[in-house]
Amino acid sequence: MLIQPNSRLLFIGNSITDCGRKRPIGSGGFDQALGNGYVSLVDAALAAVYPDYAIDIINMGISGDTVHDLKYRWKRDVLDLKPDWLSILIGINDAWQHFNQLWQSEGQDPVDRFSETLDELVGQVRPAVHGLIFMTPYYLEPDPLEPMRAMMDQYGAAVGEVAARHEALLIDSQADFNPVIDKVDPLQLAMDRVHINLAGHMVLARAFLREVGFSWDRKLK
Repeated sequence: MLIQPNSRLLFIGNSITDCGRKRPIGSGGFDQALGNGYVSLVDAALAAVYPDYAIDIINMGISGDTVHDLKYRWKRDVLDLKPDWLSILIGINDAWQHFNQLWQSEGQDPVDRFSETLDELVGQVRPAVHGLIFMTPYYLEPDPLEPMRAMMDQYGAAVGEVAARHEALLIDSQADFNPVIDKVDPLQLAMDRVHINLAGHMVLARAFLREVGFSWDRKLK
């Protein structure tokens, strides 16, 4: 597995990462300290199959966050916690703002501003971490021409470009959801097509574990 033993793995993002995690720092395997979403599922899998790796998982997701919210708290919630591995899932709320009548852009193309801010934040942490993982935003809509899905795909592409610049692992969340929502109504995973149930979180957790080289068949000695 790519994540080394005794590593600190920090997850940051919006409500999909947050999932009711403990405040101020979501850490520890009890009392839903890591929330009830994909971060907790990843932690459970690592604890069961790689217990000797003693990976320390921290959840610093905050519901409603955009990339600019991450910038405001980046030092406190990322740099100061000194992760060895960092996973970022951001962009859903950034895309949603385009459909909020109260939101106005500030001149520059919003997707470009998103990309520049994310690139800036990653540049601050990249030299200090062993590994970096990006998870793209998603929208559980099978038609790529549907306006919200199309906007979400633009932000997903921006995440992919930043990931490539920083030689990071990239999880295309939309691509992992697509075969699932091809078989079932998306509303069976998320009534609003974003805030997923446990099955949806398992899709994300499975994708994450796959990308870091996790093996379900690993035998403990």
